[in-house]
Amino acid sequence: MTFHYNKPGREWALGANVSTWIFRGMSDSAPIEQPSWLTTGDFTKADEPLRLFAGWFDEASRSEPRDPTAMSLATVDADGLPNVRMVLMKGFDERGFVFYTHVDSQKGRELDATRQGALLFHWKSLNRQVRLRGPVTRVEDTEADTYFATRPRLAQIGAWASKQSAPLESRHAFEQAIALHAAKFMVGAIPRPPNWTGYRLLPLIMEFWQDRPFRLHDRVEFRRAGPEAPWHRTRLYP
Repeated sequence: MTFHYNKPGREWALGANVSTWIFRGMSDSAPIEQPSWLTTGDFTKADEPLRLFAGWFDEASRSEPRDPTAMSLATVDADGLPNVRMVLMKGFDERGFVFYTHVDSQKGRELDATRQGALLFHWKSLNRQVRLRGPVTRVEDTEADTYFATRPRLAQIGAWASKQSAPLESRHAFEQAIALHAAKFMVGAIPRPPNWTGYRLLPLIMEFWQDRPFRLHDRVEFRRAGPEAPWHRTRLYP
């Protein structure tokens, strides 16, 4: 089972349509309208998280006003202090969720040191979020090369010019570095910088969260002991 997100085309195994409903009345004493699909046949009964994620992501791809691939990446430094930033998912399948960065950046160094990370998707248009935790590895060079070749030329030049997370004296200095590499790679294909690659997070824990009125949210966690182990589903209190 493989799902990929690619612009402009998308290839997905679509899940069942998720109904919508309107809550009328916002006071604490107002009754909660509860259609039957909240308790039967909804996402809390799913047995496999990747297919569920694909269905949710397909909906987010049609409803999010900006970029549904945006996700928070959490790491931890050598002192145990957490770090979080936004990155873009560039693909996912049964092997994990992929994003790209400089290995010398703060996140690259922390990922290489701990080999662990966490991701969070928050789709405001759907009032949903998905959390993932698991080990992180670098992608193969051939995979990174293939993706890098699809990036816009100026983005490729920027990957060479940027010393990501290092101190920068001025914007002008950065623009000079861009101009220098633009001249260097004026003709022909631009190779991938040796310190720029992809990372893949293999989820061992995935949690799906759906907003409900009065904070009576739905939460379902899928957990497995290892990459080849079966998933176990647990419904959680909100």
